[in-house]
Amino acid sequence: MREFATTAQFTVADDDALVRSVYRHAQEAPQRVLFSRPIGGDWVDVTAAEFADLVVGVAKGLIAGGVARGDRVILLSATRFEWSLFDFAIWAAGAASVPIYDSSSADQIRWIAEDSGAVTAIVETERHASAFDGSGLSVRQIDDNAVGALIAAGAHLDDAEVHDRVAAIRADDLASLVYTSGTTGRPKGCILTHRNFLSEVRGILSASVGEVARPGNRMLTFLPLAHVLARAVSLAMFEAGGAQAHWSNFSTVVGQFARFKPHTILGVPRVFEKVRDSAAHSAAQGGAVKKAIFGLAETTAVRYSEALDAGGPSPVLRAKHWVADRLVYSKLRAALGGECWWAISGGGALMPSLGHFFRGVGVPIYEGYGLTETTAAHCVNIPGAHKMGSVGRPLGGNSVRIAADGEIELRGGVVFGGYWHNEQATADTFDEGWLRTGDLGELDEDGFLTITGRKKDLLITAGGKNVSPGPLEDRMRSHALISQAVVVGDARPFIAALLTVDPDVFALWKTENGKPASASVADLSEDRDLRAALQQVVDDANSTVSHSEAIKKFTILHRDLTEADGEMTATLKIKRKVVTERFGDEIDALYR
Repeated sequence: MREFATTAQFTVADDDALVRSVYRHAQEAPQRVLFSRPIGGDWVDVTAAEFADLVVGVAKGLIAGGVARGDRVILLSATRFEWSLFDFAIWAAGAASVPIYDSSSADQIRWIAEDSGAVTAIVETERHASAFDGSGLSVRQIDDNAVGALIAAGAHLDDAEVHDRVAAIRADDLASLVYTSGTTGRPKGCILTHRNFLSEVRGILSASVGEVARPGNRMLTFLPLAHVLARAVSLAMFEAGGAQAHWSNFSTVVGQFARFKPHTILGVPRVFEKVRDSAAHSAAQGGAVKKAIFGLAETTAVRYSEALDAGGPSPVLRAKHWVADRLVYSKLRAALGGECWWAISGGGALMPSLGHFFRGVGVPIYEGYGLTETTAAHCVNIPGAHKMGSVGRPLGGNSVRIAADGEIELRGGVVFGGYWHNEQATADTFDEGWLRTGDLGELDEDGFLTITGRKKDLLITAGGKNVSPGPLEDRMRSHALISQAVVVGDARPFIAALLTVDPDVFALWKTENGKPASASVADLSEDRDLRAALQQVVDDANSTVSHSEAIKKFTILHRDLTEADGEMTATLKIKRKVVTERFGDEIDALYR
């Protein structure tokens, strides 16, 4: 059993708590800009002193409304400034937050509200508020001036009431009840303490991430803050005194990069795939010459990055890279705001080729790995300790080992204490103090972890062959024409796949291949040229596995998989059970 551990370069005192940094910033640097809010088309700064006043004011309103120490408060909203404000205010009131994705269904919301025993809810919109009808919970709506109403409601209380509650918090108190994304079954509430979050935050900052997370530097947060990864990185940026802006619309976030000019970007692999695909799409629309230039620049970026790990690029490659930088890379960096030093990726596998591309462009992406149960990142690549294709080494104070059956097991300060009101699930997830992740992986002699699949997702064909679908899906999804890929074949005679086509790239593909602009994916699902293009994608994925693991047939779904239809999580992970049930007829047809 291979095992690797790192030593913590930080401490967490027994009386420490996340919210204390609010007061520290206000006392040490009251004019330090911690947030920028989009108001009237402009970014408006929020200083440390202003933020502390808001946190105390909202916390007093929560206390006046009956929130007691240890109570749970639901926070249901898209990513925005008020999300962070309420997170800290809930802690300042001595309570614990229960984040819920703004895209959650009414049934999911009711389940979490009931299971958590929350006493009140902060929501963003009227639609969110309606999900609590008949629940008996008091509901405050952000779009209906929840901040101002709570500040007014608590104005009669002395600030000392909040200070006393903050002073009473201990590191091992519940900070947040974070529910798993629920790709299978009902979500379970992960008990995350202040110590868990502080171990995560300080582990991040004690690594080289501190080069970017520091006063004066900027980050644009656009992933859902209900997801523990976005929240942990946001908290680390706050702890360090960096400045943050929030944006929740994925479709317009690139424009905000140019406006806010972030120094670092946090994303999931699909975000970076879209940035690359968008650049390729723009080049292709500019004609054959620009398309060819982008292709050469992309190849050069990948080769240049690969050479950095193999003794360094040759003079000829350096010259090609210099030219490509002037023609292509500088424009791509400008699209990211022009000041982005590097990016962080989590929530899924980042293809090595994509990682090499961005590093060659001049914006290296550092991939990490963790679960809700590990308060986000447990392992992470960092500057100076980076192996492309791996998810890095454990953050300070954490350990990783590979069990006899290949399962990844984790231990350390970031690992949660168990599931809320679910002793059996808690017992099942631990192996003598080690967290069973359900993921499969390999650990090299330097302590770098590589994910090889998901234990629960393993497909066992009728012939008894075990196949991990994740790597095949990731490989296919890395191609611009593919939006989503779902590999199937459990108890079937061979492996097959469901493929969806990226709508933006599809439009360009039709033009280049002489197809009617009005033709839909359904219209062309049996088109010889489209199927040939997708067969090349499948062949490329098959080149990474044995013949018995290879995809023998595929079908093209007539529409993309979406979160709105319940087929994807908020962080763009496939809900495999939902998809295989919903498209059961299409799967059956593959085996006729």
